[in-house]
Amino acid sequence: MQNRQQTDRLSWGDTVFLHLEREGMPLNVASICMFDGQVSFQDCLRFVESKLSLLPRYLKRLLPAPFGLGLPTWEYDPQFDLKRHVHDVELKHGTESELRTLAGKLFSTMLDRQHPLWDITLVRGLKRNRTAVIFRLHHCMADGIAGVGIMNVLLDTNPEAPALPRKRLKLRVPKPQDPLSSLTTGFVESYSDFVKRILSALTDLLNMGERAAANGTDLDTNEFVSLLPELSAFTERLRFNVLYKGPQKFTFTHLPLADIKSIRHACGTSVNDVILALMTATIRRYCELHGDPVKGKLLRIMVPVNLRAGTTASDLGNRISLVPVTIPLDIKPPLKLLAAAHKRSEFLKQVHAAELVSLAGGLIGMFPTSLQGMVGALMSRLPVSAFNLVCTNVPGPQVPLYLLGHKMLHCYPYVPVGGEMAVNCAILSYNGAAYFGFSGDVHAAPDLRRLEKLLHESFDELRDAASHKQSRQHQPSPKHTKKNSVPPVSLQSLSKETSLSQDQPPFLASSPMTQPKPLPVPIAASEKPRSIKPDLGQPIIPILPQPDFFQTVNNPHEVK
Repeated sequence: MQNRQQTDRLSWGDTVFLHLEREGMPLNVASICMFDGQVSFQDCLRFVESKLSLLPRYLKRLLPAPFGLGLPTWEYDPQFDLKRHVHDVELKHGTESELRTLAGKLFSTMLDRQHPLWDITLVRGLKRNRTAVIFRLHHCMADGIAGVGIMNVLLDTNPEAPALPRKRLKLRVPKPQDPLSSLTTGFVESYSDFVKRILSALTDLLNMGERAAANGTDLDTNEFVSLLPELSAFTERLRFNVLYKGPQKFTFTHLPLADIKSIRHACGTSVNDVILALMTATIRRYCELHGDPVKGKLLRIMVPVNLRAGTTASDLGNRISLVPVTIPLDIKPPLKLLAAAHKRSEFLKQVHAAELVSLAGGLIGMFPTSLQGMVGALMSRLPVSAFNLVCTNVPGPQVPLYLLGHKMLHCYPYVPVGGEMAVNCAILSYNGAAYFGFSGDVHAAPDLRRLEKLLHESFDELRDAASHKQSRQHQPSPKHTKKNSVPPVSLQSLSKETSLSQDQPPFLASSPMTQPKPLPVPIAASEKPRSIKPDLGQPIIPILPQPDFFQTVNNPHEVK
């Protein structure tokens, strides 16, 4: 393999994840995948080796710039050993609880920066004839979208096991540059990238100004005034917003994606809105379970947004921005909560919040790496809560994937925790299901697994409410049905009712004066009959049915 003419350097944004990481607080992204059948460790080792040519970054380690001047570089690891990155573990009892415990311990450890920042753990002995694979890589290498692209490279859609290569992969590691050339090249390329980022920031500012001038009338002033106090308010700490200490716990569950999309269609929202409403209801239930008041409190969720416009998901690195979605925590009716999440998400799209945060992050990334390292290490230890938690929703493949002919049954994502965000959640959609992974500090949330049950309770409540709303929408309109209407009376039935019965005495028919008079019915003073004179000069106003509050509308920003 040959190096490119231009040095493979870490971007400014990816370098931030290196500086925020500290001992005991790793910043890795990961996933737990469960496969049908027993996967051989030796076959897995040879299979991963055959795919490394498609992922050259997996053969490289990070080298810091000399004297901290410039960005770190990706250089081929001269001591690369695949067995250092692919491990084999066998469970004693084979339960999913044991798998959760193993994942929590693994996610609490840091990757060795002297070697490529990734590893794979093959977990054997899982009950019901299953094998689990834990993928883990550093956040500076990839975000959630890129992680899905990597999974698509390592796995395939063919249920037949591929033929494994007989010969081992031979790696030709280029010689590293001498320190003086590395320093000169690093300084020149870092300065060039610095100038490009300034020009890109100016271009983004101009584009945002043009969009704001063109679409300025689309922003509702009343809506902006009503939501401004929420956006400008300080983040209120919840019970799990404490300084991260470690180690970590990890738990997971999944929901049917078809039901989530049915809720979206019934309420005229997006899948992301449904996810945000479910997470808000779950956190509210968790706080109420511990006796914490939620009246008047807000939940601020950090939502990563994909910025890959012209690139593919398999491109490594982070191409994301952050959107702060603030939702009232005390809204209990599920449809009102979903409407509140949708309203705030649409408002943040109108004000281009993702572009603003991305621009600010790019400007912060222009500071020298040495200064970033000092600030990052300090920020990870400060008792500051900019958000309550992270909730990232990554769309995955909707077709079955296979590893060596073994079908992937489930895939649970993991997002790191740190600072005062000691509980986070990642969601990945795969093959008709939405997989939730909850990560948390053992001290901040010792009962983290309760979130699984609370999530299902919130989902059942929202699904039932959306189903009831949809059934009401399909009912016929009241204007097409006449209430208290008298059925038509046929002449035949009338003649039958007025005909003389055989049991009736003949004198009642021949002498009407002898028929008994009806008894008088007492009428209250307030109910005395009045003579009603219709005013023919006034128009008759029909009473039309009132529309439902949550009407289905077309969402231009729908997430498929």
